[in-house]
Amino acid sequence: MSHSEIHRSHRVGWLRAAVLGANDGIVSTASLIIGVAAASSTYQGILLAGLAGLVAGAMSMAAGEYVSVSSQFDTEKADLAIEKKSLEQDFEFEKEELALIYESRGLESALAKQVAEQLMAHDALGAHARDEIGISETVSAQPVQAAFSSAGTFTIGAALPLAAAWVVPGNQLIFVVAGSSLVFLALLGGIAARAGGASMAICAIRVTFWGALAMALTAGVGRIFGVVA
Repeated sequence: MSHSEIHRSHRVGWLRAAVLGANDGIVSTASLIIGVAAASSTYQGILLAGLAGLVAGAMSMAAGEYVSVSSQFDTEKADLAIEKKSLEQDFEFEKEELALIYESRGLESALAKQVAEQLMAHDALGAHARDEIGISETVSAQPVQAAFSSAGTFTIGAALPLAAAWVVPGNQLIFVVAGSSLVFLALLGGIAARAGGASMAICAIRVTFWGALAMALTAGVGRIFGVVA
């Protein structure tokens, strides 16, 4: 009988950036729209603020993710360079070091040395990157992927409350934008949990709670400092 396991670790890089982007898109744009609306601004001003928030937020997410993940990539690259130099200068020492790592994980000394020898014969740098430093192809930094994922999903997320504000102007705008955004956030939490193999209910509640808090605080600021346009 065949046995198949479905792992999701390979999704970590783009999934993290995508969920972060979509969540920020919904929360920040909805909060901005609600805050401006609570300040008694004009309908055109509300839509303009939402659109400006969408464009600025998408670019900010792209730049922020690229810079942040690039820093991680540079650190990984520097560590690999150090390890490569060490392998060139003292291969036997590195083999012993790798064997000790395997031994500390439960292998017998002779077997640990044999495993280290065979793995290093196949890919010495890859073996040390994975088992000594903790860098693997699955979770290695991908700056461009993170930037595009985050910016794209931010745009989609921000477009949702903006569309709600455009469809329902007037006194109901705040309630419609807030209510629909909470629904969008709950759906996002569920989808992200499904993609990552986590609890859909817990993720949906977590995302919705923090989104609701952000919108409530922004609405409060709008009410306190708003002026009639």
